[in-house]
Amino acid sequence: MTTEEAILSNQDEEARSTITDSALEEGELEEGEIEGGDSASVGAGLEPALHPLEHSWTLWFDNPSGKSKTAAWGSSIRPIYTFSTVEDFWGLYNNINHPSKLIPGTDLHCFKNKIEPKWEDPVCANGGKWTINCSRGKSDSLWLNTLLAMIGEQFEYGDEICGAVVSVRGKQERVAIWTKNASNEAAQISIGKQWKEIVDCKEQIGFLVHEDAKLEKQPKNRYSV
Repeated sequence: MTTEEAILSNQDEEARSTITDSALEEGELEEGEIEGGDSASVGAGLEPALHPLEHSWTLWFDNPSGKSKTAAWGSSIRPIYTFSTVEDFWGLYNNINHPSKLIPGTDLHCFKNKIEPKWEDPVCANGGKWTINCSRGKSDSLWLNTLLAMIGEQFEYGDEICGAVVSVRGKQERVAIWTKNASNEAAQISIGKQWKEIVDCKEQIGFLVHEDAKLEKQPKNRYSV
């Protein structure tokens, strides 16, 4: 079984075209409409209007079966698909296994296109991450709401965000948001507070600097909210 087959699920074609009402901004075309015509025109062979995102995003898959103790960190991470519209996002999301269905050791990353989910990437090198932990099988809604907030540009300091990752482990799952500049305290605190509000997290969460994580076995949080 290929990496793609390991995470793709057999959902029907109707799910591929699912669009949430929240994606249709006030004053824009209604779902199913096309500019300069009516919904009946869709049946005449014309494609419905697409809703572009501000950034393109790439989903990456870290295959646990491809990991070994001697392999370099990040060597098993592979890009799966890049999307740039609301429709493409839902087509992807509705046809992959959600975190609760993935085997322990799996990581799914969703990063802005051309940013690799690695400490060594120049955009990530000086950054860090906010992390929320949850029990096994409980991260599905946390992951989805984080993705929607991120690709929907709901964060005040959205330009500081590199991407997000969900990590499935034996006893717990965790979702993290990676950012660019760890020294920008105002931006990091804002992102942490907004994220907690968006996903309704009541517990304190911490921000780890990538450089600290590389140098220390038990790094301390730089910020907490």
